[in-house]
Amino acid sequence: MNKNELQSLHVIIHRALEEDLGDGDITTLSTVPMRSVLKGTFIAKEAGIIAGLEVVRETLKYLDPGISFSAHVHDGKRVSKGTVLAMVRGNGRALLVAERTALNFFQRMSGIATTTRAYVNAVRKTKAIIVDTRKTAPGLRLLDKWAVRLGGGHNHRFGLYDMVLIKENHIAAAGGISQAVARVRATDRKKRAIEVEVRTLNELRETLELNVDRILLDNMNLKQMHEAVRITDGKTELEASGNVSLENVAAVAATGVDIISVGKLTHSVRALDISFLIEQVKK
Repeated sequence: MNKNELQSLHVIIHRALEEDLGDGDITTLSTVPMRSVLKGTFIAKEAGIIAGLEVVRETLKYLDPGISFSAHVHDGKRVSKGTVLAMVRGNGRALLVAERTALNFFQRMSGIATTTRAYVNAVRKTKAIIVDTRKTAPGLRLLDKWAVRLGGGHNHRFGLYDMVLIKENHIAAAGGISQAVARVRATDRKKRAIEVEVRTLNELRETLELNVDRILLDNMNLKQMHEAVRITDGKTELEASGNVSLENVAAVAATGVDIISVGKLTHSVRALDISFLIEQVKK
């Protein structure tokens, strides 16, 4: 994690803690002595891919920099039910105040990584790679896309600024595919990579003449994707998108497309069940 990413992570943590804490955790302030020292253990309550250990550590340390955090596994590792993931020791109030926020991050990221790994495994015998989309939780894109990488997937563009993706509505507004591409090339001084979404094979043929960097096949069936691969003949990358599921992703990959984008990696996350158990430090 570079300096800018770390700063962005701290902003996310601050906002999440602020949302939860308000003007104070009355329960913790009432029940936990100010200088108490507690230790806690993170445990996997089901099998899955772990992601977010660094985020958990930074969340706990945000309230008490002196907290000791020891990871027992590595991010990206598959664990079984009952595996001890990490142990922490420090100020009792800080641990209890940060507990839910840390778990929310940890469970969501691990859920994304687990789902991503399932998709990656499903296409492992093909050349296709699995990528995410911008269908992330608002404010959590850094963590969502990080979790996809830890699950073995790849990131599509991070936002609207780092790649051109000309979609159906852009094409309609510009008056056509050729017009949209021409306007981008006349406007974008950074000459960013251009991807164009097509819905038909005729649109594919038109776009191939424009020498763009990637073409997105939007909601095409398997027969259409096979034909798109044949027509393209390696001239540019092909991305399949729309209604991709674990049940059909292997068949999509078998058509010969290069990239498969899956919104389900992040837009409907099933959190991995992880517990955090606290106990007093024996003197």
